[in-house]
Amino acid sequence: MKAGIVGLPNVGKSTLFNCLSNAKAQSANFPFCTIEPNIGVVTVPDTRLTTLESLVQPERVQPATVDIVDIAGLVRGASKGEGLGNQFLANIRETDAIIHVLRCFDNDNIIHVDQSVDPVRDRDTIDMELQLKDLESLDKRLERVQKTARTGNKEAQQELAVLQRVKTGLESAKAVRAIELTDKEHTAYIKPLQLITDKPVLYVCNVDEASAIAGNHYVTAVREAVKDEKAEVVVLAVATEADIAALESFEDRQLFLDDLGLEEPGSSVLIRAAYTLLKLQTYFTAGEKEVRAWTINIGDTAPQAAGVIHTDFEKGFIRAEVIQYADFESHGSEAKVKEAGKMRVEGKDYVVQDGDVMHFRFNV
Repeated sequence: MKAGIVGLPNVGKSTLFNCLSNAKAQSANFPFCTIEPNIGVVTVPDTRLTTLESLVQPERVQPATVDIVDIAGLVRGASKGEGLGNQFLANIRETDAIIHVLRCFDNDNIIHVDQSVDPVRDRDTIDMELQLKDLESLDKRLERVQKTARTGNKEAQQELAVLQRVKTGLESAKAVRAIELTDKEHTAYIKPLQLITDKPVLYVCNVDEASAIAGNHYVTAVREAVKDEKAEVVVLAVATEADIAALESFEDRQLFLDDLGLEEPGSSVLIRAAYTLLKLQTYFTAGEKEVRAWTINIGDTAPQAAGVIHTDFEKGFIRAEVIQYADFESHGSEAKVKEAGKMRVEGKDYVVQDGDVMHFRFNV
């Protein structure tokens, strides 16, 4: 699963990417510094994994991860190929969710492509380009569906009504994710089109260090602008986060956070938010050789969860032995959980819950 970092040129995308992934994408004070997308595998912070490690004391520990893609900056006219528009749009279409970085700080030494700071305008600039591209895709589908609908085909007529409603929304400067649709309408008619503004979005308000906790008037404006969009907003002092990430010792990083009044790096909050944005959750396997966090979709059943380890586990699934994380933590070991009667045996229909500690029985 991939989340793409997008935004206008020079808003802090590559700095954020470097901070999250410890990769070293080029970062400089001029537009289009990033041209080819950079991809980083980012660890999802999870204190439960640390607790399981201390209880089980395995040979190795493997956390959950998310792919983060740093995509070239987009400018006005990108939907018509301006700047690096076509390349940007192709790259973003391949992601599952969008992390949209907005500049929410004043600094005369850092160039803004529009010569002034206005995060709501910047957000509208990118949204408009994405909406125009989605309209192109929608119009192609509409043309085909209209022909079928004119023959009296009921299914085509239903699809036509939904597509026209979405087109009206896009023409009114609404992202597809902000248009009211039933689950059936979305699944049957909209999801197959892979529209860009249908992707879930997390807005990152890039602020100065003084605004890292409380935000500022720019952040307030962004929250108001996206309140009807079913989107998440995270406040992050990206340059400061980069300074924290550059420190080698845990103690130094913690002292830096304490000075700022932060409990944890904002980058950790952002990664978990991106994980949730992708509708992902974690289950664990815990044994002497390995304690591992496995990434699955929210709503996955036990066989689907087993299939993440190996397809044979799903094909030959017999049952799952399940321990709730809270029970594992409170009793201290698998053996003591069993003694307390807290281990459950679940079948094929069991929907895995976030934090479950699981063993699978299978036969191939």
